[in-house]
Amino acid sequence: MSLKQESEKPKRKSNFSRRGFLQSVGITSGVLSTGVLEREAEAQTSAKVAGPGEVPITLQINGQARKLNVEPRVTLCDALRHRLELTAAKRVFDRGTCGSCTVIMDGKTVYSCNVLAIDAQGRQIQTLEGLTQNGKPHAVSQAFVHNDAQQCGYCTPGFVMAAKGFLDHNPNPTYEEVKAGLGGNLCRCGTYMGVRRAVLDAAKEMRGGKNA
Repeated sequence: MSLKQESEKPKRKSNFSRRGFLQSVGITSGVLSTGVLEREAEAQTSAKVAGPGEVPITLQINGQARKLNVEPRVTLCDALRHRLELTAAKRVFDRGTCGSCTVIMDGKTVYSCNVLAIDAQGRQIQTLEGLTQNGKPHAVSQAFVHNDAQQCGYCTPGFVMAAKGFLDHNPNPTYEEVKAGLGGNLCRCGTYMGVRRAVLDAAKEMRGGKNA
């Protein structure tokens, strides 16, 4: 067969076209997207929604049940300060950066500005106000005073709570361990040396005055 005859043969039409492919992809994607959106809508409908207005919650703070109403977006720090008048936890950066809002929750130190009040329900929360027992300051608080571990005092409550939480898990620390353990708290006045000495003195006092 010559080249001329080959070129004159009728060409077979293909069932595939770019437009048809794009149309089929669009239809399939639409069906899949619709199914996903329907499932998400069903899940949202069945989920229990709180807010946006205030809702009643109960917080276990310093061994007492405290009832209050808050919007779901309110942080634990703001709930403590503005609703319960527990003002030791300070609101500074409000971004989980400085540690001034530190409290102890279920035995662990947390930034209360990073915890929603509504999510803190059922947890055991301890603030600086709860450290004093029968009018007597906690050993950590006393050690901070004796070692001049505060200047302006704004960061002090967070440091005290961080130190208390640290010593609960490490009652016999070294200086370097104290330095690392309190690395999440900042002091603009720069009283870090006094803070670290205070924690070591408090650790000794909590051990009954015994040296390591």
